[in-house]
Order: sequence, then C-alpha cells, then structure tokens
Amino acid sequence: MKKSALTILSLILMMSMFLAACGGGNNGGNNNTGATNTPSATPSESTEPSKAPDPVDLRVFSTFGGTDAAREAFQKALDDFTAANPHVKIENDVMSANDDGFRTKVNTDMTSGNEPDLLFYFVGADANEIISSGKVVALDEELAADPEWKNGFAPAALEFTKHTDGKTYAIPLTGFFEGLMVNKKIFADNGIELPTDWEKFKAAVSALKAKGIIPLSGPFDQSHYLIEHFVLAAAGAEGQKKGLKDGVDPNWEKGLAAMKEVYDLGAFPEDAATIDLGMAANYYSEGLAAMILEGSWAIGGFSDDVKANTTVLPFPAIPGGAGTGKDVVGGFGTGFYMSKAAYDDAAKKDATIALLKHLTSPEVIKNIATANGGTPAAAGVQPEGLAQAVLDGFAMVSEATSVNSPIDSKVTPETFNTIRANIQPVVTGKKTPAEALAEAKEIETAAK
Repeated sequence: MKKSALTILSLILMMSMFLAACGGGNNGGNNNTGATNTPSATPSESTEPSKAPDPVDLRVFSTFGGTDAAREAFQKALDDFTAANPHVKIENDVMSANDDGFRTKVNTDMTSGNEPDLLFYFVGADANEIISSGKVVALDEELAADPEWKNGFAPAALEFTKHTDGKTYAIPLTGFFEGLMVNKKIFADNGIELPTDWEKFKAAVSALKAKGIIPLSGPFDQSHYLIEHFVLAAAGAEGQKKGLKDGVDPNWEKGLAAMKEVYDLGAFPEDAATIDLGMAANYYSEGLAAMILEGSWAIGGFSDDVKANTTVLPFPAIPGGAGTGKDVVGGFGTGFYMSKAAYDDAAKKDATIALLKHLTSPEVIKNIATANGGTPAAAGVQPEGLAQAVLDGFAMVSEATSVNSPIDSKVTPETFNTIRANIQPVVTGKKTPAEALAEAKEIETAAK
C-alpha cells in the first residue's frame, strides 16, 4: 500500500524520537523584552521606577485532571509560569476526556460567554462549531511572528492540527497512538499465540474465554476504540478517511459484523453493557483481561506488573476488507486554542499568548510526553524513562502502512454518538450493521 504524505510525515516524526539529536532544545517560550534603562543625560535626571504589571486572571480548561498521567506535569508547568509571572493567576479547570459531558461543557462554555482563555481540545470535526462560530482565533500570524516558537515544533505536528480551512487554530502538545495492548505473560502462561492476524485473534478470544479470562476489555456505550479499530481494520485508511460523507462504505459494515463475530465467541466482559472506559481499563490493569484497545495515555495508569508485560500491536486486518493489518490510529488529535475574547482583551492578550508559548515550549512538551507516553510535538525532543510498551507503540507507528486520525474526527459528534449507541444492539443481534450505519448516515446528512 502506498503511504500517504501524512503517513510519511508521521513516520519522520517517529524516527526523530529515536534518532534526533538534541537540536530541539530551543526554548520556544516567550521573547518578552522590557525597556532597558539608559544612562541619564544629566546628573539631575532620574529614571522612574518601572510599574508592576496589572494583575491578570486566566482560565485554562483541559483534560489534565483526575487520574490523567500528565496531571502533575501540567500543574507544574502552570506553577512555573505563575512563579515567573506573579501578576498572573491561573484557574486550572479540568475534566476527563472520557467523561461524556466533556464535549457538552466545552460547547456550552464557548457559546454562553464563559469561554476559557486557553482551551485544550480536540481537532477535526469536534472543533467545527467553536471555529465556525468565531469563538477561537487562528494563530498563524502569532506563529509567523515568532520563528523560534514555530520552528520548535515538528512540522508533522503542526500539519496534523491544521483545520480544514488550512489555518492553525490548535497548537499541539503531544500526540498519541492507539493499538491492541496485549498482556504477553497471560498469553505465554496459557500457551496462546499473540494475535498478529485475524485467525489468531479469534483463536485467542476462544482460548482465553475458556480459561475464565476476559479476552478483550471494552465497553459498549463508550465504545470509541472498538469502533475505531474494527472499522479501520475492515475499511482500510481510505475507507475510514471518507467517514460517511459519500454514503456507507460496505467495509464499515464488515467491521461491525466482525465485532459481533467476536462477541459471539465471548470476547467482551460480561458487564460490557454497563461499564465505562475507566472500568474497562481497570480490568486490564488488574490482569483480569488479556487485551484492550486503548491509547498511549492509558499505559501510565496500568499496574507496574501489567505495564511491564504489555506490548502494543496493530489491530489485525479483517478478512474480505481493505485493511492492511498495519493501519494504525494516531497522530496529534488535540491542541491549545486561544479564545477570541482573550485575544481581543488588551488586559489579557499578552499574558495568554505568553502562557500558550510556555505550555508548548520544548521543555514542557518533553515533561508532558515523559508523563503520558505521548509523541512530542516539539522537534528533537525525546521523552525519558518510557515503558517498553510505549516504545513498542512508537515502533508500531514507524512500521505502519498508514497513520489515521480517529473516526470521531471525521464525522459529527451526533453521528458518532449514534454509532456508539448502536454497538450493543449490533453485537446482540437486535440490529444489523447496515441498519445501524444507515441511522448514523441519516444523522450525518441532517447535520450538513
């Protein structure tokens, strides 16, 4: 399969993780300069003492809270900024991205005059409303005005977060990969082959179920990662990329049908209909499940034993579809947005931009990436002390035939929610994949 330019950019970025010299150590932060005091013209003249900056209150809304692996690193970045800028007070407003209320809160805040000064949020379809409504500003001019800051980013990272209009609204921090996380010890102890192709995957599901081990931990309601991987494994990169724009690709139906096939083999937890993503991750972290489809951010939350025994594999291609078996989900799916309200506020603008530059400086990016195992958006930055599972994930991406943003960045939130709501009916046989996707297509069409 011929790799796309985006894939090549992503691979270059991953190669830099292993091979780049420390050339990205430039401080991409502020270039704030104060006026210098020049000698008086006459002994009788005196310079006036510089006036302390007026106090500024800023609000940052992000997902770096609760059990997020980078919570402490992000808080430290905010504390470092306020220590250097004591006139700035920051409200660190956080909410888990796995909470279904996260998107609702963002959209409500952004449309009710309660927008945060800096918003850490998704790129792609999720951002359409806040961008089209003019609630956030394009930052291309700010990047162009500060070449040191702009050149501190990996080009692929900035390219990935560009909006469909070609403008940069979101400044990336770290990227991610998603994949099939496998507890190698459980497989070895039970004499089961690793699931490197579809037949081995099905055989593993059957064997694990027979031994009382949850084969694949995943919820039906918050089925984000199940949908992404089963569809990509069947539709391939081009089919997944189209979303539902040109109708329903038959290979999407194959993906959902394959989900039902492994459900019938006993793949999922018995309470998959009621658990959420957090509980699904707990099953894997506690060694009760042998596999999970998750993102790089989840690895830091696994127990030490499970983390040490985890590897990351691409989800196997589904027979009869267009997947290669090396198509992966990843890239840079989030970034910092600056609200137009802050940009237009003379009292806040400079402090907000300074904070944005600080939070996306190479040093902070390195600290966040080290904490959450993400791909640094900064050029030449290599996180330290990463678990082998994270390195396995990086290797998976470097060998991928395509690197794809998630499905929920290609369809409207309402469309994706419709697909999610239909996963349980599909796997239990109450709806066919065709019926479920037809409903989603209707929602997508109505939203256009």
